[in-house]
Amino acid sequence: MQFELMASMMCANYGHLEKEVKELEEGGIDSFHIDIMDGRYVPNYAMSLNDLRYIRSATDKPLDVHLMVEHPSSNIELFIRSLHKGDTIYIHPEAEYHPSTTLQKVINAGMIPGIAINPGTSVGNVFEMLRIVDKVLVMSVNPGNAGQMYLPYVGEKYDRLLAIKNDMHFEVYWDGACSADKIREFAPRGVKGFVLGTTLLFGRGKPYGETLKKIRKMGI
Repeated sequence: MQFELMASMMCANYGHLEKEVKELEEGGIDSFHIDIMDGRYVPNYAMSLNDLRYIRSATDKPLDVHLMVEHPSSNIELFIRSLHKGDTIYIHPEAEYHPSTTLQKVINAGMIPGIAINPGTSVGNVFEMLRIVDKVLVMSVNPGNAGQMYLPYVGEKYDRLLAIKNDMHFEVYWDGACSADKIREFAPRGVKGFVLGTTLLFGRGKPYGETLKKIRKMGI
């Protein structure tokens, strides 16, 4: 069973960020997940535009940029100019007056368009967006902080999205409280990738390559 693993870089050791990026890359991470928070859409601040730019310059792996900001259209060009073609940008549809317009800017720039769905957002509320995005990042916790508990009712949302993803041509990704049991259950069912944070990857006291190899075996 093939699935993607993305490192949640807000959980990395920023005292040795260059070393973190290099060791994750050498360990076989598929992409680097960048959480941008504005303190308004979510009650927290996370990574900055400069953090994103540094990581983009330090690796050839794809970047997976999650914009937890109000009205991303106001600054979307800043992020587009800081990324490469083939990188992914997720927006939250609720945070934008006209999300399809913002997503079209991402598409026009040669990047991969995605939406992120909060636990309290239903599939019906974003159904039309599913026709124009390539990726759907499902939040299994409320966005804004690492280390939160999984919200069980989100499982039904995965069921609905996995049932329609092939017809509507998008892939489903997992973000938040990503534990071993979730990968074992949902990777075989069709979840394409998992964002890894403190639950499985960071702060474990083991080489990243060893940890990532072990995680990949979970989906077998």
